[in-house]
Amino acid sequence: MLELRHIHHRYGDQLLLQDVSLQVQAGEIVALLGSSGSGKSTLLAIAAGLQRPDAGSVWFDDVDISAVPPERRGFALMFQDFALFPHLNVQDNVAFGLIEQRLPKKEARTQALQMLEVFGLSPLAQRKVWNLSGGEQQRVALARALITRPRALLLDEPFSALDADLRVALRDEFRNRIRAAGMATLLVTHDAAEADAMADRAVRLMAGQLVPDCNGAAG
Repeated sequence: MLELRHIHHRYGDQLLLQDVSLQVQAGEIVALLGSSGSGKSTLLAIAAGLQRPDAGSVWFDDVDISAVPPERRGFALMFQDFALFPHLNVQDNVAFGLIEQRLPKKEARTQALQMLEVFGLSPLAQRKVWNLSGGEQQRVALARALITRPRALLLDEPFSALDADLRVALRDEFRNRIRAAGMATLLVTHDAAEADAMADRAVRLMAGQLVPDCNGAAG
């Protein structure tokens, strides 16, 4: 279980996050809603270890990981710009995390190809990522995130760069694959329909504090 405990954070003179606490269970998808500038991405960055809060702590399975650097937390991040490596082909993009974990390149590439087969992307394994459609790039990004079997998945507006029809088409697929992987997942979005389609529950950042989203989430 991923836990944020009593997080406080200022941005300049603004109190961006005020005593924010949140629990995300293993296998649960929680959507974090809020207007632009409300602190959603800051809270996600704190969970990832990319930013330190002014006060409060981050826990995983009852262990305080606040001082653990991001690369050692065992979390996977996905951003709205996909963050794929343009100099690598599809297979090596997916294999990258395993190679960083010091798995031999040959084995990492074999596992990457197996993961691409799961996503129906194996025919694209040798393509450069800039030759892919937006939906294909996002599937590659998810395959890369899941292949390392992360303890938690942190998603920052993962579909915002895609057109509306493609966003809708990918929601169910991503939800099903994430749930099958069984990890705690925190989804930052400004889109209530996206939260309702993907999440088990939704919370909203308002004036620096978390409140249950009035529309709920169907999951």
